[in-house]
Amino acid sequence: MTDFLLELRSEEIPARMQAGARAELEKLFRAQLSVAGLEAGDLTIWSTPRRLALIARDLPDATAAISEELKGPRSSAPPQALEGFLRKTGLTQDQLEDRDGVYFAVIDKPGRATADVLAEAIPAMVRAFAWPKSMRWGKESASSESLRWVRPLSGIVAIFGEELVPCEIGGIASGFATRGHRFHCPGEITIGSASDYAEKLRACHVIVDHEERQAIIRDGAAKAAADAGLSLVEDEGLVIENAGLTEWPVPLLGRFDEAFLEVPPEVIQLTARVNQKYFVVTGAGGKLANGFVCTANIDAKDGGAEIVAGNRKVLAARLSDARFFWEQDQKKTLEQHAEKLANITFHEKLGTVADKVERVAKLAEWLASEGIVPNCDPALARQAAELAKADLVTEMVGEFPELQGLMGGYYGRAEGLPDAVADAIRDHYKPVGQGDDVPTAPVTVAVALADKLDTLVGFFLIDERPTGSKDPFALRRAMLGILRTIIENDLRVRVTGPFQMAMVLQIQNVAWQQAVPFEEDFWALQSRQFAESLRPQLASAAIEAKDQKQKELIEAGLQNAKHLDQFLGDRLKVQQRESGVRHDLIDAVFALGGEDDLVRLLARVKALQAFMATEDGTNLLAGYKRAANILKQADIAVAPAEAGAAGGGAPNTTAPAFAGATVVDQTLLAALDSAEPAASAAVTDERFTDAMAALASLRAPIDAFFDGVMVNDPDEAVRAYRLGLLARFTGAVHGVADFSKIEG
Repeated sequence: MTDFLLELRSEEIPARMQAGARAELEKLFRAQLSVAGLEAGDLTIWSTPRRLALIARDLPDATAAISEELKGPRSSAPPQALEGFLRKTGLTQDQLEDRDGVYFAVIDKPGRATADVLAEAIPAMVRAFAWPKSMRWGKESASSESLRWVRPLSGIVAIFGEELVPCEIGGIASGFATRGHRFHCPGEITIGSASDYAEKLRACHVIVDHEERQAIIRDGAAKAAADAGLSLVEDEGLVIENAGLTEWPVPLLGRFDEAFLEVPPEVIQLTARVNQKYFVVTGAGGKLANGFVCTANIDAKDGGAEIVAGNRKVLAARLSDARFFWEQDQKKTLEQHAEKLANITFHEKLGTVADKVERVAKLAEWLASEGIVPNCDPALARQAAELAKADLVTEMVGEFPELQGLMGGYYGRAEGLPDAVADAIRDHYKPVGQGDDVPTAPVTVAVALADKLDTLVGFFLIDERPTGSKDPFALRRAMLGILRTIIENDLRVRVTGPFQMAMVLQIQNVAWQQAVPFEEDFWALQSRQFAESLRPQLASAAIEAKDQKQKELIEAGLQNAKHLDQFLGDRLKVQQRESGVRHDLIDAVFALGGEDDLVRLLARVKALQAFMATEDGTNLLAGYKRAANILKQADIAVAPAEAGAAGGGAPNTTAPAFAGATVVDQTLLAALDSAEPAASAAVTDERFTDAMAALASLRAPIDAFFDGVMVNDPDEAVRAYRLGLLARFTGAVHGVADFSKIEG
């Protein structure tokens, strides 16, 4: 068994592409060996800014010999069929085997030297390599067929054992020679085998293992900060990026002018990180300090003093720009900045950002005034919404888009806006991801909900819904943000209300964009009840509409309201599945209809999930499914039934003195008389655990019922009575959840 080394050396590979390149190299190498009948076992793949390296250990010296058998025509087939088979196999007729009147060709293929397989595989891998961006170079670049690589490829090392694997691609031939560090050891290095590759490069100031370089940067930066009495602000993404920029990393601590600390700390950190790839540090109390850690790619003789001085000058220039933006932006109020939003298009079919701001302000004020967001001042909610997007036109956000919202909060506080308004401006984009915090301050919650509702409803109205893996407007994230905000803030609202009110505003907006006439009074914001009864009003308006475009727009609103309902349900299942909640149980509660209070719905679902995890729950589900099948065969509907009534059109079962009733029948009837009202009252009072306990009391009687009586009794009256009992049983269960939707 022999080790193989491959190094592909080039000009600088962008740090962001190196992880993907390592994965691509492994994929292609394994694929090439698999085609040849070899299995690539343990692979080590490294990257530096100037090279990709692969070491495959314990490869066999040759592929295994194989025997291939091909079935041919019958021996009695026409000569033309036999001639075609012989051409295909390259054999003569006397080399074929006749087995029961059928020709077979047995072709023995000898094994191939692994070195020969590798010599063919290397050019194939290089040609097939998928880079996010690649280039052609040299004289050959005039042809579209010329070699492409991320940066000009300059050398190939390919050694199997201690022998060269000869290959050539794009005029570059494989060899034993590579190069060390660009400054410390620019000459050639001769590699003997895979075993001495890493150590020979280390001797020439190249640490080829990217994970080792990351550890050096991570530990070295922390030590440099600690030696100065500071703490490093950890940033693993920056560790990986610096490791991708250096072959001999040396972390160095530098200082900048304390006067720059008047700029918000997030701006300083982003300036240092994005523009210069520096770490920042904190001092006493965790406050940002006037220090930074840069990563040199050279072991300087002066300990890095000149490097630090140069980096300090560059950072000072960047921070001066940031301070200029900070000062210039504050010369105007957010209200004055917001005037420019009318010049920014949000979407060609949805108008400008200023149009969006006006809709969000109306919606946030409505959420507050209707008590949907408790303890929220409607005036503050409207003010925050009107100013929430103002920082989009500031110089600072123009330079650093990542700071949108955050800078608005700083500017709002600096001009003396109420803290609740400044906080809402800062946090209204939250949550932006699965791990992000959900806003809890009332004004922030109102603005955050209004902003996401407007975006979601608007894009659905113009048929820009997510499809498959495509979601260019991040609507899935917006819906998950809405769901988390409602659920984690325990907002007791029929969720269709806010969505329908947002639809009112968007229909009015799109109508205005398309110059479709509408009666302004019809779309005026009125009450919570108005939003909840919107669909019938829209349907009526569509029928009465005199303008065809008006009718089409209203009908589009109605249709997309249905799409939104489905989208909400799908996203809720995704969100709750990640929290460990079964999707079929959500379906079981949704199927009851009218349950769109998310807090109540999930409380019900979680109580149901806990119940279904018990033996009572499992057995009751089995009893329900058996009862439902019997009722289906008897053509009796399974539907909720009120206590004391025989559901599904079955005979009344309230009278215990039924001539054909057995003790088992009477026991089930008594259990239903007790469980039905108890479960119903518990559901009404949102005591869902008690509702499940009431259902559990039916488990033993229904088991005994199926064991002790024959439902389809020959006596028609007895049969009708027992079917009525089963209808009541399924109806009682349906009062809590639709068990037909539950798997199991």
